[in-house]
Amino acid sequence: MVGQFILAAAGEPGWFDIDKLPVFIISLVSIAIVLYTTFHRKSREKYQVREIAGLKAVEEAIGRATEMARPVLFTPGWGGDIQRPTTIASMNFLSHVAEKTALYDSRLVYPTHDPVIMTVAQEVIKESYARAGFPDRYRDDDVSYVTSSQFGYAAAVDGLISRQKPASIFLLGTFEAESLILAETGNSVGAIQIAGTDSTIQLSFFIVACDYTLIGEELFAASGYLSNDKSILASVRAQDILKVLIILYLIVAVVWSTIAAMNGGTTDGWWSF
Repeated sequence: MVGQFILAAAGEPGWFDIDKLPVFIISLVSIAIVLYTTFHRKSREKYQVREIAGLKAVEEAIGRATEMARPVLFTPGWGGDIQRPTTIASMNFLSHVAEKTALYDSRLVYPTHDPVIMTVAQEVIKESYARAGFPDRYRDDDVSYVTSSQFGYAAAVDGLISRQKPASIFLLGTFEAESLILAETGNSVGAIQIAGTDSTIQLSFFIVACDYTLIGEELFAASGYLSNDKSILASVRAQDILKVLIILYLIVAVVWSTIAAMNGGTTDGWWSF
């Protein structure tokens, strides 16, 4: 009875699309790898992480601002909202920067284009200052919403940079056409600039105008690198394992397609070669 039900259900159109089977298998493998690295993290004493120059320079940039008695400016760009992965990664990075500015008693200025991002940033910075042991050094006015207009936002941040002349600038998040405007203005006041985004178009502008650039996934790995949090590093490890598997799959697919082409479009009898 059960067997007849399964056969009947399998025969119905739309119950199971056999063409989607590879996607289903890949999804299961991905979930298994993520679960493995997540639950296996407790048994690993230390993760070996590749050194990233832009992340190593964070403390140097904040220390320079402290020595020069000039502020640190951090902005997440105009192109994203609080739901974007780059914005979330930017908040993780902001937490570390805020903790360091609290320890060094350096002013942190955070202009943004989105009131929701502003509210979240206020809480992140406030919590970081409290974690550092200096909650009284937090200034609510330093985290501000400027405007939702793209070039209005760019003009407002440029004005802050020109007037306050920050010694260090962090451009981390989702940037669009305003990227080069902000980076050039920061360069003109002599600030150390650390930038990062997942936009391949804007990365070229950051590379030529900033001192350090986090390219693509380096921004997402930044919070784990800086905090040495095993949970975050476990997710980075899962991504690396999946990348290796994808590369191996592509190599096998290319070899298989080449052999098929040599056999007139079929892999039958490929071992005869």
